[in-house]
Amino acid sequence: MTTRTAEPHPVLPRVLGAALTGAALAVGALGYHSWIQHHDDRSCQPDDMVCITWPGVTAVPLILVVCAVVLAVVHKRLAVRPRSVVVPPTILLAPVPLAAADAAGGWWAVALMGGLWTGLLALGTWSRYRALALTASAVILFAAMVFYYG
Repeated sequence: MTTRTAEPHPVLPRVLGAALTGAALAVGALGYHSWIQHHDDRSCQPDDMVCITWPGVTAVPLILVVCAVVLAVVHKRLAVRPRSVVVPPTILLAPVPLAAADAAGGWWAVALMGGLWTGLLALGTWSRYRALALTASAVILFAAMVFYYG
């Protein structure tokens, strides 16, 4: 006979913690990326066809690593499990809705989208809310692709 472990009852504070972390990471990533673009614009000559700078090359990997570490630590503290299932899609798929939010409204839209995206994927770890959370995440991803690429 298998015993079923009970899901933790306070889901809302955990999801809100993940959402606040996602919003902070999204705004931080946006600020760092815009600082890198400003740095690259100052470092490159106007007539250069291709200008590669060290901060420009390392910006995306650095943002991905910092986000992965921060999300793994926060999800561990919030007891959002399994982290190995939640953190990679949160980070790897986030650029599409975040880029659409940045094009639509700036840093506040990026903060809202980062919080919503991270919160929904964290909510999907509880079986009771999995279908709702993953459906809402898929709708957000599809709407962002239509807005950004359409």
